[in-house]
Order: sequence, then C-alpha cells, then structure tokens
Amino acid sequence: MSDIVNKKTTEKLASALKYDKDVDDAPYVVALGQGKIAEKIIETGHQHGVKVVEDKSLSTMLQNLSIGDEIPEELYHVVAQVLVFISELDNEFANRIIDQRYQQYK
Repeated sequence: MSDIVNKKTTEKLASALKYDKDVDDAPYVVALGQGKIAEKIIETGHQHGVKVVEDKSLSTMLQNLSIGDEIPEELYHVVAQVLVFISELDNEFANRIIDQRYQQYK
C-alpha cells in the first residue's frame, strides 16, 4: 500500500492519494485542500509517516478531482514516477537499517 501527500507550497495546495495494488485499480484521492486545509493535510501526512512530495503541476491537476476519484489515465505516468521515487526511498532506508543491525552482530 502506498500513501502520498503532494504539496505545492507557493499556493498552499495539497492532495493525498492512496493506492493498494492488491485492491485498487488506480490511485485515488483521499484529501484535497488549499491554504490552511493544505497545511493540515501536509502536517497530518508527516505525523503518520506518509511521504510528502512536492510537484507543482501534479498538485494543480489533482485539485480538479474530487475526494474518492481515481486519478485519470493521463496522470498514471506522473503518479507512477512519484510511487517509484517513494519506493526507492523506502528501500534505501530499509537497507541502511539492515546494514546497521548486521554491523551490530559482527
């Protein structure tokens, strides 16, 4: 399962997507907001360990959707790039933890 919070700081736009490849056909919108609501979405994402990624154009396009909407096919590639980026970050972090624990037992 992947959760994404995407922010555009200059206009304080934020959106949150959720995707479980075993359940969902495509990522879908779970939160949208501007201004203070956008700040709260970002803050909540941080509090729950959700990766926050900045992408101005994606944030703008997602604001045209409604909560519960699947992302349209024209955004699949862009969102897939974000998911790959997040996955790589998670893998790097996991490998560092494994290396640290391995070093402890040498």
